[in-house]
Amino acid sequence: MTSSLQSDLKTHQALSLPRRPRRLRRNAALRKMVQEAHLHVEDLIYPLFVTEGENTRVEVPSMPGSYRYTLDLLLAEVKEAAQLGIRAIALFPALPEAKKDATGTESYNPNGLVQRTIRAIKETVPDVVVITDVALDPFSDQGHDGIVSETGEILNDETVEVLVKMAVSQAAAGADMVAPSDMMDGRIGAIREGLDNAGYTNVGILAYSAKYASAYYGPFRDALDSAPKFGDKKTYQMDAANSREALTEIELDIQEGADMVMVKPALAYLDVIQLVRQNTNLPVAAYNVSGEYAMIKAAAEKGWIDEDKIVMETLTSMKRAGADLILTYFAKQVAQFLAK
Repeated sequence: MTSSLQSDLKTHQALSLPRRPRRLRRNAALRKMVQEAHLHVEDLIYPLFVTEGENTRVEVPSMPGSYRYTLDLLLAEVKEAAQLGIRAIALFPALPEAKKDATGTESYNPNGLVQRTIRAIKETVPDVVVITDVALDPFSDQGHDGIVSETGEILNDETVEVLVKMAVSQAAAGADMVAPSDMMDGRIGAIREGLDNAGYTNVGILAYSAKYASAYYGPFRDALDSAPKFGDKKTYQMDAANSREALTEIELDIQEGADMVMVKPALAYLDVIQLVRQNTNLPVAAYNVSGEYAMIKAAAEKGWIDEDKIVMETLTSMKRAGADLILTYFAKQVAQFLAK
């Protein structure tokens, strides 16, 4: 430092600023005291892929660090997650083509992969909340979330009948919550009625209420081999350009009996999360989807970003937008980071 600069600093008069926001940023303790959004391990729901077989774990090529597990290894993964403080898992099945058909009949098989997995988890780690997916795409030979007509139309009401059977079957196996992700009209009310009539009044519904027809789902479809065999899902999933429409979907699902609502994807839809949060008192979940996960993983592998810091910043942004719960494939990584 030059002598002239030292002299200037000595004679410098402080600006008269009654408000100095930097006062609250001076050190880590102060910053923590005034932090507005907090991410906790209890906020995390861990999505897991289960497949047939034994003693096998296959990495999803487009989702480094994420795997399809056979049931025996899935149980070990659920135990480890529970030990880290993760209280809920979301279950997704990867079925062989031989078990898929036009109407998803395997979805309500009482001895199917999903049902066996639910029972095993509840026997092994009973305190973990098991949330099950309700949609036909993993069970359909067409890869769509609903039954396909001869003309290629996705049939709404016929699909809902199957979704009710699926949800009741999952509840009978011990699911704590069912999560309809199909976006058929009226399915929340029908599932609620079906569960109640079957005696499962305490089984909750986490509704994929604002689920968009998004390009961020590609790696997930790789994981389950559930990409649509024709067309796309734009006749039932929401238009990515719409936000007000989300409020219509949310309102309908709440009227029909949803216990929680969800926005999916999350990162490109933070405005929708905030809008939903401002318009309901129900818990709001956000799904940090496979494409969001894959982009972070790819950039981290290139050495372009600090993975842990980017993950924490990304998930905190979802909390800041208003999400109470976050489904994320980073759940274990975040739990370990938070425990430091």
